[in-house]
Amino acid sequence: MSTTASSFTGVIPPVVTPLTEQGAVDTASLERLVGHLIEGGVSGLFALGSSGETAYLTHEQQETVLETVIGAAAGQVPVLAGAIETATRRVVERARVAEKAGAAGIVATAPFYTRTHAGELAPHFRAVASAIGVPLFAYDVPVCVHTKLAPGLLLQLAAEGVLAGVKDSSGDDVSFRKLLLGARALGDRGAFSVLTGHEVVVDGMLLAGADGVVPGLGNVDPRGYVRLCEAARRGDWAGARAEQDRLAALFALVDAVEPGTASGTTGGLGGFKTALALLGLIDTPVVSTPMRPHTPAETARVRACLEEAGLL
Repeated sequence: MSTTASSFTGVIPPVVTPLTEQGAVDTASLERLVGHLIEGGVSGLFALGSSGETAYLTHEQQETVLETVIGAAAGQVPVLAGAIETATRRVVERARVAEKAGAAGIVATAPFYTRTHAGELAPHFRAVASAIGVPLFAYDVPVCVHTKLAPGLLLQLAAEGVLAGVKDSSGDDVSFRKLLLGARALGDRGAFSVLTGHEVVVDGMLLAGADGVVPGLGNVDPRGYVRLCEAARRGDWAGARAEQDRLAALFALVDAVEPGTASGTTGGLGGFKTALALLGLIDTPVVSTPMRPHTPAETARVRACLEEAGLL
């Protein structure tokens, strides 16, 4: 299987990490979820991303997730692996473990917790890329790492061959458009994938030229996102908009938690896991502490979203 950047297009869900009641990785549920995603037509998988609760998992649990996802995928689609750590050496360590496990590419953020100057970001990504033998993708997620990756920096690193692509979860549509325009000017677009994590406006991002989407909601409804991308590929923008509208309504499941009682992370990850449990794809909706489980009333709201979307 080719692992050039051109392999990383279409729908690449950030795979949720199912847990047992005791907080261990539920490998049986994870294998079932991977099968559901591949059967749904996704073109790749992203293990150990934000939706995979990577920041909450021990290194041993992370390695269990990688082995399980890569094993269950069995070469049918490429698997990207998050190496989400606070500083460069720690990222390199996790990236090498993931590469050894069989990951087709590595996804890394800017350093976090420690204060990082903009001038330190390029050396960070260069050092990670030089330490591994698979493509490196930058993950722009300022809500979590408190650093925005500027389009100019990303395009510079793309031109150098340091980055094979970007997963943009910044929510900054102006910055994303600048990134797409700059990527187009690079010439060889097959060498640099621009992926959006903005799952409720994917139709607009594809129209602007995005190569694909990394949607947390894609765990719940991969077929919906695949239909959206296929419609866009055909130039059926009315069909793409209709599918996006349905998915945007389904995304309301992340707002099922009672306002003021839990974090946005609990609302999102808990919402996805509650939906997957209701669909019978994972055994429990358990989330990592300090997140809390959904209440019966919140679970009922998630169920209503699934029913409205035609999934239940």
